[in-house]
Amino acid sequence: MSRLAWLDALRGIGAVAVVAEHMLPWVIPSLRPYWFNLGMYGVLVFFLVSGYIIPTSLERRGDVGGFWIGRVFRLYPLYLTVIALVMATSWWMPIRREVPRDSSSIAAHATMLQDVLGTGAAVDTMWTLAYEMVFYLLVTTLFVIGVHRRSGPIAIGFGAAAVVSGLLMAAAPIAPGPWPSWLAFAIFFAGLACLISGRFRTVAAYVMGAGALALLVLSSRVPWFGLAILAVMFAGTAIQRWERREGPLWPVAVTAVLVALAPAWAIHAGWWWVRPGVWITTLVLAGATFALAMALRSRETFRFLAWLGMISYSLYLLHHPLLRYFVSLTGDLRRSPLAIQALMGTLFVGLVLAASWLTYRFVEIPMQRLGRHLATRRT
Repeated sequence: MSRLAWLDALRGIGAVAVVAEHMLPWVIPSLRPYWFNLGMYGVLVFFLVSGYIIPTSLERRGDVGGFWIGRVFRLYPLYLTVIALVMATSWWMPIRREVPRDSSSIAAHATMLQDVLGTGAAVDTMWTLAYEMVFYLLVTTLFVIGVHRRSGPIAIGFGAAAVVSGLLMAAAPIAPGPWPSWLAFAIFFAGLACLISGRFRTVAAYVMGAGALALLVLSSRVPWFGLAILAVMFAGTAIQRWERREGPLWPVAVTAVLVALAPAWAIHAGWWWVRPGVWITTLVLAGATFALAMALRSRETFRFLAWLGMISYSLYLLHHPLLRYFVSLTGDLRRSPLAIQALMGTLFVGLVLAASWLTYRFVEIPMQRLGRHLATRRT
């Protein structure tokens, strides 16, 4: 079993938690927990894993262009496939109202930065990709300018910024509109060309990193939340630094306290799951899950979870549109007998797993291989 199987297992746990968060209210509502948020728990596990592994991937390569080719061929093929599926079935299942019906929506989707541009994504779960993309851009900038090893202080900085932002900013000061999306589109793809080709790479890294940070604070829907997410991701990186004896562990604890406090007095904190008890419980469970998997990583206990982790990206992006189709066909199951709900829930999970394996096998794997080939060929 791969030495990184525990990370795949964590991705599998995160994906299953998000699927459950979306499925249970529509299929088996009596099983949905409210003492913590299943979906946010899964997302936080995902973010910790990304923070732990992504900077290491870039540093191991030592090649910014190769790193970005890998990211593009890892993320975009399935992402575009799911968007095409949603568009093709919009005659039956209309795209949600939060998605703008103009060209700025195309620009926002092209960069994956929808949520930090204050606009809706074609699929609900795609909001997390915006923060993943901001993280990749910031990690690239830090690597290019040579300060990428200061993960602990950076994590604390984002945690502190989340607290301050929660106190001072009710929402992003820049109203959403077409021009931020098109400006981000132009900068993103021009910068990406520079990062991959090597021309003006340092300038591109500075501009893209600064632009991503500006969008996070000035244009995202809830600035404190975006800053807290970045704090969590850099805390994952700080854990990796500590494990490699490149930094202390205490910044992770400080960051966790700051993230826990971030929504406590936030002006915009109307979600039920950011109430102190629920929010802190969710954070603790995500951190404990990561720590337990890390402690048990040498054991042969992760095979099925690791398989779920391999298909987790497909599982994450596909399940929400498939759930909408499924509920449309079955009708409202919320008042059905529990046995019927359990049967339908099992059927849905089986269908989603099968569909996710197919897209992993026939979309993700071939495109990742092509990306590796192109990255190798350019060196």
